[in-house]
Amino acid sequence: MENTDYTSSNKINYVGDIVQERHLIESKESASHVQLACSQHYCAFPLNGNELCIWSPFNQPLHLIGHHQSITAVTFGNRFNPLLVCSASCDYVIVWNLMECGEKILEGLIPRGDVIGTLLGMVLYLRFSPNDQIIAACAGNKIFMLDTKFKTILKELEGHVGPVTAVEFCTWETNIIISVSEDRSFKIWDHCTGLSLYNSAVLTAYPLLSLFIDEEKKQFVTGSADGQLWIFSLIREHHYRCVTQFDLRKKQEIFFSKKVKLAQHIKKEESQLSYTKELKKEDRVETTFPILRIEHCDLSTNLNGECKFFNNVNTRCLWIGSSTGFFIINLDNFELEFVLCFKDFSNLSIKVAGSCAIMNKAANHKVFCLLTSMFGNQIAVLEINLLALMISQQCHDMRETLSVIASSCLLSTSPLYITAFKKKNTKSASQKKTGMRNNIKDQPLVFHNKVISSGYASAPQGTMFSPKTNIKTNGERSSGSKTHFKCKEYPLESPLPINLSRQISIAHKPTAVCCLQYSGNGHQLACGLADHSLLVFNSSLTGVPTVFQGHDGAVSSVGWSHDRKWLVSASEDRTLRIWSVRTTESTVFLDKDMLCKPVRVTQFYYMDAFILLSSGSEFHLLEYYIDTHKDEIKRYKQKNRAKLIKKFSMTSAVEITSLSAINDFYSYIVLTTGSNRALEVFDLNVGCSAAVIPDVHSRSAHQICQNKGSAFAAQQFENYNLFLTTAIGDAIKLWDLRTLRCERRFEGHLNRCHPCGIAMSPCGRYIACGSEDKYAYIYEMGSSTFSQKLGGHTETVINVAFNPSRPQIVNYLREGADDDDDDDDDDD
Repeated sequence: MENTDYTSSNKINYVGDIVQERHLIESKESASHVQLACSQHYCAFPLNGNELCIWSPFNQPLHLIGHHQSITAVTFGNRFNPLLVCSASCDYVIVWNLMECGEKILEGLIPRGDVIGTLLGMVLYLRFSPNDQIIAACAGNKIFMLDTKFKTILKELEGHVGPVTAVEFCTWETNIIISVSEDRSFKIWDHCTGLSLYNSAVLTAYPLLSLFIDEEKKQFVTGSADGQLWIFSLIREHHYRCVTQFDLRKKQEIFFSKKVKLAQHIKKEESQLSYTKELKKEDRVETTFPILRIEHCDLSTNLNGECKFFNNVNTRCLWIGSSTGFFIINLDNFELEFVLCFKDFSNLSIKVAGSCAIMNKAANHKVFCLLTSMFGNQIAVLEINLLALMISQQCHDMRETLSVIASSCLLSTSPLYITAFKKKNTKSASQKKTGMRNNIKDQPLVFHNKVISSGYASAPQGTMFSPKTNIKTNGERSSGSKTHFKCKEYPLESPLPINLSRQISIAHKPTAVCCLQYSGNGHQLACGLADHSLLVFNSSLTGVPTVFQGHDGAVSSVGWSHDRKWLVSASEDRTLRIWSVRTTESTVFLDKDMLCKPVRVTQFYYMDAFILLSSGSEFHLLEYYIDTHKDEIKRYKQKNRAKLIKKFSMTSAVEITSLSAINDFYSYIVLTTGSNRALEVFDLNVGCSAAVIPDVHSRSAHQICQNKGSAFAAQQFENYNLFLTTAIGDAIKLWDLRTLRCERRFEGHLNRCHPCGIAMSPCGRYIACGSEDKYAYIYEMGSSTFSQKLGGHTETVINVAFNPSRPQIVNYLREGADDDDDDDDDDD
């Protein structure tokens, strides 16, 4: 195959370059359900029944003869020198040293292997131990542990009630093996003692066929004959709990649907995406998806730097071999990355595979795989070009990469430019009239009036965007703030807050907590209630809370200003109020007649220069003015006002279900989700939609949670591009704004009926979420399964929040519960 420079601008037929049939053999006997094997440089398969063929792209095929009956399983050893291969039939289990066999053939002699087992029955699966000293042979419902050196049976493991179809060794605990069977369950064994450590329940109605252990995350994956895959945790404290389960057929349907929608959205030319024709076919033939093989897929070693549009080359992926094709699945977000269907390639002789094997590492972007025909006697060796496969199925948007932290100047046409211009003029005027105190009373109040304009007139500096820098330099603590709180950095290496510190009742009767938010310094906690009131607690939940009253409906959203002097709240009564934290006085900035639907989310934005709110199918950008001048004579005159700068609508006329933006530093980005299950990114510098992600969840997302950090825990700038979404009946998803991809998926909590909230820790290491099983769950960012469950609740945990200044979590229960739990670490 000729070397080709695969770039996004090349007009080549990617489909023809993706896969080639390097070797095709017609065997005398079918090998449709035989375990095949691939190593880094060799492929092993049975030929003509009892002959073992070793194929290499560099040498002539090696034929090894020693079995009298048909070979039923083949596997390679884990060590490269010497490289061992084991074959099994009903009569013998033989271990071959490939180097010695090659030397024997060169000398004109017949190579011989070592027989380590005889008359074990039909062996369906073989596996070497990590040091190649033991072989696990699955024959019937038994597992035989064979010693390769002394050629003896070490242990006989019995317990399955059906034929054992696969077995794997645990690499970090060498005495542990895992087996799956046609009895539809898996078992954990101590093969040294022969004891069964764990027996699972029946997982499915179909036999389990394949097994793979992920050493990095200490998980194992198993697949069934109907295309279902399960991932279980092998961490001892997790008790082999299920991390996730999904259907390969549904994943393929979602994959094709997303590719078509994305291709339509960015309007790729047909010549640039020839594979799109196949994706648009709706009248596909229904086929089964038996999981025949699971193998590691290494994309980082050979593709990093050459496939620039693929941003997750360092992620963990798996090859999933099925009768219809090969699938590459992402182990972080459990989504299909690429699909290779056999029937889409006219140059392939085998369209439906009976068994398969694939190399786990690529060389020069290429991997070799073995296929046997389901209905014939053909055996094929395929060469798959990973780079060509990736390019053919990527709909890459060539627009500029988005970022929460702005990388360009504020445009004069931006809706944000008006206030930025006023800030500059306001300061210039105040400098000329420093002696005239009353002259500033009619000017708009800017909370950070020492900041001239937006700061984007020149190249952005690294420290100006750090929330830690912005807050510590505002000088506010030295004048009027409480001094009994010490400002110290967030302990990044602190343990999880898992100990119950305080539990209080927020009302005399059951009252739902609709929303909650900590102030920027972590000293106060605001929560909106269904009884029309707004409460502000201190962070230790001691003393009497400050009560804010004035709404005529449930308080649906609350937000703190950056300087912590003001609160903005929205209610089901369709009003928007701004409250003075010091005096508890409020002003109605939007009356119920101005909005036709209730406000779902409201917050301060752009360092308190604006207010964002979502109502119905639109979100509004408001400029506001608060008159802080006290005039007892003219106090009846209302000088506070709000002005609508611009309305924004999602691409489809839908209800906006969630909205989020950063207020701790200057950012142009606003994120929204809609009832059409899409997520839309708005760039307010250009004043329009910048990107759309369709089908974010199986249902519409009810919350977006951005990684905002805090004043006490500065993170790398790239981390601020991460955000979470959650929806009823679906998992929590972690997204990267730069790639517009789901990078990780978090499952384990119960979220079927209620909109359970989520929160991200200030250090960016942990995720907290509510659950319907009366627990709050804590996930680590690098793991897809939960690390802790915080109990003690009596009802569904509906809201959670992290304290921005110290490791502290507060949880609130749904309506009908009369208490709230503050789970705090003992070290705090």
